[in-house]
Amino acid sequence: MDQKEIGKLIKDFRKKNNLTQAQFAQKYGVTYQAVSKWENGKNIPDILILKQICQDFNINIDDLLEGNNKKKKNIKKIIISIGVLILVLLLILIITLLNNTDSNFTFKTISTSCSNFEIFGSAAYNRSKSYIYIANINYCGETDNTDYQTIECHLYENNNDLKVELSKYTYSNDSPIKLDDFLQTVEFNLDNFTLNCNEMTDYSLLLEINCTDTNKKITTYRIPLILDDSCN
Repeated sequence: MDQKEIGKLIKDFRKKNNLTQAQFAQKYGVTYQAVSKWENGKNIPDILILKQICQDFNINIDDLLEGNNKKKKNIKKIIISIGVLILVLLLILIITLLNNTDSNFTFKTISTSCSNFEIFGSAAYNRSKSYIYIANINYCGETDNTDYQTIECHLYENNNDLKVELSKYTYSNDSPIKLDDFLQTVEFNLDNFTLNCNEMTDYSLLLEINCTDTNKKITTYRIPLILDDSCN
């Protein structure tokens, strides 16, 4: 632990945020003389103030103690971004393989009219084969911070007023999970479903999400899916 390096970093944080020593001192409930001693390497803040500085300036306390000005990495965002990229590449690969096998495939994009959800998906089919791919489901409604013990995401096909389950994705674990975290793991990858192109119209597919919290209360989200109307 190098007091002088820690002092240099504290001074750098203060100046980059256009704070005087007096303003910085007031922020952490100390005198400006104490801040001056920190920045000159004659002393360092106590551990509680160090933790607060790290939180305020988004750095790791270990990096600060080692004299390294490193920003915290948002691991969740990185994982989600990589996951979305992999899913997109997978979809491109599948579509490419399908095209190489049969040039007469028709494609439809899958989205939703539900303002609380965003969905990335597509359907591909010809006379002999069919395929549905749905992933990257995002909840964009009011913040749902509930801890759920069990969540089930069902994909249904509506055919002549008959609702048929095509697939189901389930989370059931001793550790509760939030809805946003669950949705990042959901992926439907199906082939040989029953509807043909002309039958694949708006609302012929439905997502239903049933969430059971730790008090056994069930919350249900129903998400009608929209498909573009091209059958060329």
